[in-house]
Amino acid sequence: MQDKRKTLEFNKLQKRLRRNVGKAIMDFSMIEEGDKIMVCLSGGKDSYTLLDILMNLQKSAPVNFDLIAVNLDQKQPGFPEEVLPNYLATLDIPFEIIEEDTYSVVKRVIPEGKTTCGLCSRLRRGVIYGWAERNGITKIALGHHRDDMIETLFLNMFFGGSMKSMPPKLKSDDGKHIVIRPLAYCKEKDIAKFAQARQYPIIPCNLCGSQENLQRQNIKMMLQDWDRKYPGRIETIFKAMSNVAPSHLADTELYDFQGLTQDVLSHKAGGDTLFDTPDFTPRQEEEHEEEGSDTNSIQFVNIG
Repeated sequence: MQDKRKTLEFNKLQKRLRRNVGKAIMDFSMIEEGDKIMVCLSGGKDSYTLLDILMNLQKSAPVNFDLIAVNLDQKQPGFPEEVLPNYLATLDIPFEIIEEDTYSVVKRVIPEGKTTCGLCSRLRRGVIYGWAERNGITKIALGHHRDDMIETLFLNMFFGGSMKSMPPKLKSDDGKHIVIRPLAYCKEKDIAKFAQARQYPIIPCNLCGSQENLQRQNIKMMLQDWDRKYPGRIETIFKAMSNVAPSHLADTELYDFQGLTQDVLSHKAGGDTLFDTPDFTPRQEEEHEEEGSDTNSIQFVNIG
């Protein structure tokens, strides 16, 4: 009886993840006919889940696309280099292990005790972009999820003085690469449960000695505390990221405040809320999403 219940719960979890990934793919046109998608695999729960779900969706997608799993071995001391090749060899998917000693470069350039994440990320991005260009990759899929996007939003507001996050889809600065984040609508706690059930061979992410007191960890703890005290707040924050009103902020590059005069009558209907009482009614729809029947809006795949 207990095994049957576990199977039922896992099936619901898998369906929820598939639905969320399918919706993100549709909403942001992430995957097109003939795409060759490079799935970046780090050995963490997020990238394992991303590869798993994309392989699953590939079987029933209305468009044809190829997947290739790619891991960058940065030669960090203690990195178990056999784990990912052994795992990927059990899957029906081509894969590549790129060996590039970026670790030594970071250690040589960054003084002891300073944050290494920035330079490490730039070097890693350069290697990945270069490999993608040489191998005809049309999309680069990363395993960032909803919680990563929210954390990044607050990091930029608190420490960068800007309102930006990780977009679900972006073009690289040189215009050569499209990066997609199919897990954009997925909750980290769902991914953690899924990874535990699938028993992926997780590789720890602290091999480089990255500082545990980084600001991202502080933001994560803040959000987790909010989630415990105020259920639904995280969902509301994420909803706000796709419901932006530039006319009600202060960025003159996003909205033409200079041209806003009495002579200009065109404006967004409903924008004048100066004398209205704000409506902060808690939204409950997220709590019931997994039981909903709004699967017809997702046309990328038939999730069954």
